Amino acid sequence: MNNYQEKLFPYAYNILGTVDNAKDIVQEVIYKHIAHNNKEVKNETGYLVKSVINAAINLKKRNQKIRNTGMWLPEPIATETSDNGIDSKEIISYSMLVLLEKLSAKERAVFILKNGFDYSHKEISEVIDSTVENSRKLLSRAKAKIVEHKPRVNKTPLQNILPIENYIQVIKNGDVTALEMLLSKDILLAADGGRNIKVVRELTTGITATSKLLIYVYRAFLTGLKFKISSVNHQPAVLFYQKDSLYNCQVLELEKMKIKSIYSIVDPKKLKSLCV
Repeated sequence: MNNYQEKLFPYAYNILGTVDNAKDIVQEVIYKHIAHNNKEVKNETGYLVKSVINAAINLKKRNQKIRNTGMWLPEPIATETSDNGIDSKEIISYSMLVLLEKLSAKERAVFILKNGFDYSHKEISEVIDSTVENSRKLLSRAKAKIVEHKPRVNKTPLQNILPIENYIQVIKNGDVTALEMLLSKDILLAADGGRNIKVVRELTTGITATSKLLIYVYRAFLTGLKFKISSVNHQPAVLFYQKDSLYNCQVLELEKMKIKSIYSIVDPKKLKSLCV
């Protein structure tokens, strides 16, 4: 069943945005399938996919009800290598995961199945036990909520996109002018410290405010830390290490050789999967 775990995980993760919950759902669905010995199931893969998707939708609904109003960013996944037991090709970009938080759980599932897995509306309706018409309505609502903010993820090799080392160097130097040159005019910086780590500011926009905050945060918390450039959810990311522990992950969204968004994750629980 290991192949099923790899195949099913992206469905659960793309809906939930969390690694542990996605793994738990996949394991639970597979365990129940084996325990019940469902010999009457003709299409085992389709049955398991449907079960995982609906379990993920239900859990996402519950999580959305109990989540507090603070900044919440998805849990990042390393996509630079494929040796983590995950089919990273099916993992949605980080910027898109952030954007999908604007949707209801069912809208999100329909959007992912249609745009990420190329399902027809007939197939989607069968998965979510609905109608083709309702599937179309859910997709239309989802697109309406996110169309203006749809990220443009550049999958060019990291070294050919942007001299990311320059991004770190100008922050080290405290060079506000040079840093502003690297940022898009509509730059957004979002930070998630979880329940236990208080970030300086959860959401910052504008070139000047973002530049000053990045330099302040580096001087106050990141000075002297080792860093490396990686790929997280198919986007370039800077990983900062305190000794051998991952301390901060900054995922960058790039557009026209500028940094459009920076998603800074410092919640230790959300950095676990990058430490493996």
